[in-house]
Amino acid sequence: MPETLRFTVPAAFDGKQAKWFLKAHCGLSTRMITSLKRKNEGIMADGKTLRTVDFVRRGMEVVIHLPEEESAYIEPVAGALDIVYEDSFMLIVDKPPYMPVHPVKQYQTDTLANRVTAYARQKGEAYVFRAVNRLDRNTSGVVLIAKDRFTVNKLKNAVHKDYYALVHGKVEEDGTVRAPIGLAEGSKIRRCVTENGASAVTHYSVLFSSEEYSYLRLWLETGKTHQIRCHMAYLGHPLLGDDLYGGRRDKIERHALHCARMTFTHPVTGQQVEACAPLPKDMQALLGADGRIS
Repeated sequence: MPETLRFTVPAAFDGKQAKWFLKAHCGLSTRMITSLKRKNEGIMADGKTLRTVDFVRRGMEVVIHLPEEESAYIEPVAGALDIVYEDSFMLIVDKPPYMPVHPVKQYQTDTLANRVTAYARQKGEAYVFRAVNRLDRNTSGVVLIAKDRFTVNKLKNAVHKDYYALVHGKVEEDGTVRAPIGLAEGSKIRRCVTENGASAVTHYSVLFSSEEYSYLRLWLETGKTHQIRCHMAYLGHPLLGDDLYGGRRDKIERHALHCARMTFTHPVTGQQVEACAPLPKDMQALLGADGRIS
């Protein structure tokens, strides 16, 4: 985990109290600021402790020393990682299908968290595993892991993701699904559209369509569990391979969903980051020449 963050005070915050600079410009939560205040030299400027009531000046360098963290133990298990992007603050990997992101009761060692923990130790790094976006076990694609609390807080709800899916039937035109989602009655896993559910909005565009199946690009305004799978089934176009939501498995053994691209503003450098993962072989095989991601 990076121990130090450095920020230069811009003209817009000249003469402002430090607490407003730390929140609005640095993106620190009230909770993190309180934690830093308790830490010796947690927030510094010009070689002195910077109090939240102090005033900052244009060009001043503010140095933040992040506190060390403790987390639940994750067993490091060496394994292949398809790394798309990495720096001191984050790691982005292309997760294959059939791999859970976090350890659960039935999968304790063959998860993305296990492999990332082993990789970090090999590099001499130690950070809490925090996946900014979480993919289902059978969903493939890019997963963003933040290496510290600052980064995860800044990127929460700030990452645009493009998904690609193969669904049953001919989807005639682009559209948007605005339908609340909740747990299906009698199930702890399956979701359904219900008027008592949480707000959920899914946008989609048609890339390829036939009478048998359609190839869609989708992006979300909300991030509910199984949102794409549930909404497509609600439209009468369940994902291929998604037998939980009415899809058939004669063409593919898992639900045909892939997180292909994510874009966001880097929380420290301010630069735009784009991370992409190619369509996996099982989905590509169903599309042939029509499977190009554009």
